[in-house]
Amino acid sequence: MTDVPTLPVRQQLSTKITGVLFGFLVLALVAIGATLMLSWQLEGSAAAINEAGSLRMHGYKLAASLAQDAHKEVRSELTLIDRKFDNLRHGDPQRPLLLPHTDEIETRFEQAAKQWMSTLKPLAAEAIGDDGAKRDAARARFQAEVHGFVSGVDRLVSLVERDSELRTFWLRSSQFALAALAVAGTIGVVYLMFLLIIAPVERLREGIERMTRKDFGVRLAVNSSDEFGTLAAGFNEMADRLENLYNSLEERVRRKTAALADQNRELGLLYDTAAFLQQPQTLEAMCQGFLERIGAYFGADGGSVRTLDDRRGNLHMVVHHGLSPLLAQSERCLKVGDCLCGEAVEKKIAVVHDLRRMDEAYELQCHREGFATVSVFHIYSQQQHIGFFNLHFRKPRIFGKNEEALLETLGQLLGAAIENLRLGTREREMAISEERNLLAQGLHDSIAQGLTFLNIQVQLLEDSLRAGLLDEAAGIVPLLRAGVQESYDDVRELLLNFRNRLAEDDLPGALAATVQKFRQQTGIDARFSMDGNGPPFPREQQLQVLFIVQEALSNIRKHAKAQTVDIRIDDGNDFLLTIHDNGVGFDAAAVREKGDSHVGMNIMRERARRIHADLVVTSAPGNGTTVKLELPHEQRYAA
Repeated sequence: MTDVPTLPVRQQLSTKITGVLFGFLVLALVAIGATLMLSWQLEGSAAAINEAGSLRMHGYKLAASLAQDAHKEVRSELTLIDRKFDNLRHGDPQRPLLLPHTDEIETRFEQAAKQWMSTLKPLAAEAIGDDGAKRDAARARFQAEVHGFVSGVDRLVSLVERDSELRTFWLRSSQFALAALAVAGTIGVVYLMFLLIIAPVERLREGIERMTRKDFGVRLAVNSSDEFGTLAAGFNEMADRLENLYNSLEERVRRKTAALADQNRELGLLYDTAAFLQQPQTLEAMCQGFLERIGAYFGADGGSVRTLDDRRGNLHMVVHHGLSPLLAQSERCLKVGDCLCGEAVEKKIAVVHDLRRMDEAYELQCHREGFATVSVFHIYSQQQHIGFFNLHFRKPRIFGKNEEALLETLGQLLGAAIENLRLGTREREMAISEERNLLAQGLHDSIAQGLTFLNIQVQLLEDSLRAGLLDEAAGIVPLLRAGVQESYDDVRELLLNFRNRLAEDDLPGALAATVQKFRQQTGIDARFSMDGNGPPFPREQQLQVLFIVQEALSNIRKHAKAQTVDIRIDDGNDFLLTIHDNGVGFDAAAVREKGDSHVGMNIMRERARRIHADLVVTSAPGNGTTVKLELPHEQRYAA
C-alpha cells in the first residue's frame, strides 16, 4: 500500500534539517565552550600573576621585619607566603586562581618554591631564634638570598604574563571565529532552508499558478525522496487527472446533459401520467390514456392493459392499441398460466420476451403479426395484484434498469388509480344503500305505523258494515280520515326532510332550513341558535345529527302540543345539541319501562350510538321535554 513508506519519507526531510541545526549547535557550543575556557584560564592567570607578584612584596616585607626584629610580623609573613605558594600550586576555582600548566612555568615555580622552602624559610626561622650569633648570620644571609628569590619570582611572573598574552590572543581569535561561525551558520541555514523548503515550495506555487491559468501540461521535477518529492509526485498525478478530466469535460457534460434530459423526460412522463390518472373518468378511458402515454414515450408499436379476476383466474383485456382484431379477440380473456402473459402473472415477475429466440416456429400469434419483443409489467396497489400491461415492439427492444423501474412505478400509479376508482364505486354503492336504509327506516317509523292503524280501522269498518252497525261505522270514518291525513303529512314531511338534507352542504344551514319548514308546517314558534365554531364534522355525523333533530321535531308535532320550541347548538371543544319544548311532556320512567315499544326514542338513541354521542331525554307531565345530544371532542373527526 502507498501509505507504508510515508513515515520514512517524512523522516528524511526532518532528519536533514535537524542534523544541520544540531551540527551548527554543536559547533557553536564548542566555540562558546572554548571561549569560556580561555576566559576562565585568563582570569586564573591574572589572579596567579597577582598572587605571584605579591610574593616579591612579602619577601621584602619579611626581610624588613627581620631587620626590625619583629618576630610576630615575621611569623605572619611566613604563614602568608606558605599559603600563597600552596594556592599557586593547587589553584583556587572560586577566585578563580590558576597557574598555567606549561613546563617552563612549572619548572620556574618549583625552583622558586624550592628556594623558599629550602633556603629562605629556614633562614627566617633561624633569624628569629634564641642564638644571637646564628640569628645575626641568618639575617645577613637572608638579606643576601632574598634578592635572588625576588628575581626568580619576577621571571615566573614574566612567564605567566607571556602565557596570558598568548591565551588572550587565542581568546580573541576564538571570538572572531565564533562570530564568523555565526555568520556562516546563518548563511548556511538560510541557504539550506532555501534549498530544502523555499525552492520546492516556490516550484509548487509556480506549478499551481500555471494550473490556474489552465496550463494542465505543467509537471514538477522530482529531485528528492523527501516530503517535497512526494508532494511533487502527487502534484504531477493530480495534473495528469485534471488534464484527463479537462480534455474529457465536454464529453462528460454531453453525457450528463443527456442523462438529465432523460431524467426530465421520465419526470415529465410520471407527472403527466399521475395528473391524468387523478382525473374523474371511466376505467377504459383511464387505461387508454395511460397506454397512449407510455406507448409514445417508449416508442411501442402496440400494447394492452388487462385486469385480473382473482376468483376465476381470468385476465380481461380492458383496452388495446396497435393490435390486430384477430389478436385482440383471441386474447380478450386469458387464464392465469396460459401463454407468455399468463405465465408472467402466475410467477408475478416482470419479463421482456425476445420472440425471435424463443419462438422460431412462429407459433405465437403476436410473433406471426410481426412483433419481435413483448414486455409484461404488473399493476399493483398496496401489494395487491390488479393486472398487467403489455408493450409490443416490431424491432428488438432491450429495457435498462432505469426504464424497468420507471415502468414498475407507472404500474403502481395505474394500480392506485384503478383501486381508487373501485373504492369510489363501492363508496357510491354504500351511500346509495345507506340512503335506502335511512329512507326505509323513516318510512317504517312514520308511514308504516299510520298504515297499520288504518288497516285496523278498515277491518273494524268492514265488521261494522257486515253486522249492519251503521252508527259505529260512521264513527270509524272520521278516524280513517284523520289517519289518512296524518299519513299524508308524514309522507310530505319525509319528502321535505330528505330533499332538504340532500340540498344542504353544512349542518347549521340544514338545521336552519329544517326548523323553518317545521315552523311553516305546524305554526309552532320554533327558534334555532348556534354559538361557537368548533372543528368540522364529517358528513356521516352531520347526517345523523340532522335526522335526530328531524325525529325530535316529528315527535313534538305529533305528541307535545307545544307552543314554542328552542333548538340550540353549543359548538365548542365539545358539541352539545339541546331541543326543548313547552308541551305536555310525559312520564320518562314509564317510557323507559316500555323499552323498544317507543319507536321514536329508540331511533334517536340508535343514531346517537352510530356517531358515538350521548343522548339524554328528560321530561315530566306538564313540564315539557328536553332532548340533549352531546358529542365529546375525542369523537370529533376532522372532515
